[in-house]
Amino acid sequence: MRKDIIKSLIAIRQSEIPFNVIERDVKLPVNRKKIITVPGVRRCGKSTMMEIAIDDLVRKGVPKENILWIGFDDERLVNMSSDELDDVIIAYMEMFPDIPIKDVYMFFDEIQLIKDWEYFVLRIYKSYCKNIYICGSNATMLSSELGSALRGYPLEYETYPLSFNEFCRFKGIVTDSFMEQDKARLKNAFETYNQESAFPEIVLTSSRSEQLKLLHGYFDTMILRDLAEHYRITNTGVIRYFIKRIMANLSKPTSINAIYNDIRSQGLKVSKDDLYLWADYACNIFLFMRIPKYDRSPVKERKSLDKFYCIDNGLRNAVLMPQSNDKGKNLENTVFMHLNRHKLQSDKISYFQGNAECDFVLRREENVVLLIQVSWSIADDETREREIKGLLEASSVTGCDNLLIITDDEKDSLNIEGKRVGVIPAWEWLLGNINYDKQGVQEGGHDSAQSPRR
Repeated sequence: MRKDIIKSLIAIRQSEIPFNVIERDVKLPVNRKKIITVPGVRRCGKSTMMEIAIDDLVRKGVPKENILWIGFDDERLVNMSSDELDDVIIAYMEMFPDIPIKDVYMFFDEIQLIKDWEYFVLRIYKSYCKNIYICGSNATMLSSELGSALRGYPLEYETYPLSFNEFCRFKGIVTDSFMEQDKARLKNAFETYNQESAFPEIVLTSSRSEQLKLLHGYFDTMILRDLAEHYRITNTGVIRYFIKRIMANLSKPTSINAIYNDIRSQGLKVSKDDLYLWADYACNIFLFMRIPKYDRSPVKERKSLDKFYCIDNGLRNAVLMPQSNDKGKNLENTVFMHLNRHKLQSDKISYFQGNAECDFVLRREENVVLLIQVSWSIADDETREREIKGLLEASSVTGCDNLLIITDDEKDSLNIEGKRVGVIPAWEWLLGNINYDKQGVQEGGHDSAQSPRR
């Protein structure tokens, strides 16, 4: 009976190939003979990434019959044990007895729902098939746990909500033309992208009320399942408040101790150690990413206050009441997400704080290669002076002369104290390749590949 269900699910997915999906900038590799894992926040398009990989395989001549896709979130499979996972392979071999199992491409979606699934995957990989793709939606599929479970075998391809280039593709907006009419569309698209959500489902949903309903559902699932259930946290009211406090402090150094004192002053019971752990957990599930203060001393850097950035501006805006200064915060968050998306494994992002501040310090290996300030506008003399002062001080301390200011819609090239400071609109910078040698941008072309993380 179980095998009949599995056969039916395999046949249904094969009948859907090619999938009706929109391409993403990053593609999963094919024929790498590795376990390919796709960690990322909920609803960011991980399953779609696997569907795109299947379409690529079929275009390259792989028969549909060689694709084995099973989604373990089907209610008829939820009670499977790890011992019964062999039924998946047996069912497939009964359907296609003439296809060598080594030539099969296996795609396991939501396999984390089956206890001890990793032993099954490892055994299949070592003994039968070298082309295995897995993804899932809860915290057991985060990269650190995957690496441990699969003992270093996987190549990881972290997935995020849509980049600005992908957002435009989903909206049918041309990005490779700089005619005035097209530039106007890009500017308008960026205003929406910076303020609203980049989760694929949200972008494809036209009703604002439906968007908000979906975003609140995402947030509740992250709090109740990915955090409370997975990490056995019973104090859901306090953790919800704690997460909102971090969201509200977006782009600023965040003191967990200050939040602890605030929570205690309200008569709520929680330990300081719990809050530090919760901050780690929130980053584990990709709700937040954080960066330290730049310091040549690794010890001092570890002791600094971190800045937290949110996985999605629209999610944050749905959870919090938007404030008047949120455009600037959203812009800094948007810039960070782009940097984080395209950084190599050896790259490190931090912020600079001395007498003045610089938003982003980018290191490749141990060399500082790019300094970035983010400001909605530098038309005001005081704002311009503050942003330049931070860049120049950071440049003096780090020895980096690659200086960039990213704004909403200003473009310029400034010569300050013998150093060139590039000024570029965010929409234009987001559509270029990050270049660590010349003002942080290379016009004409987009990144189309992302290095895996091992």
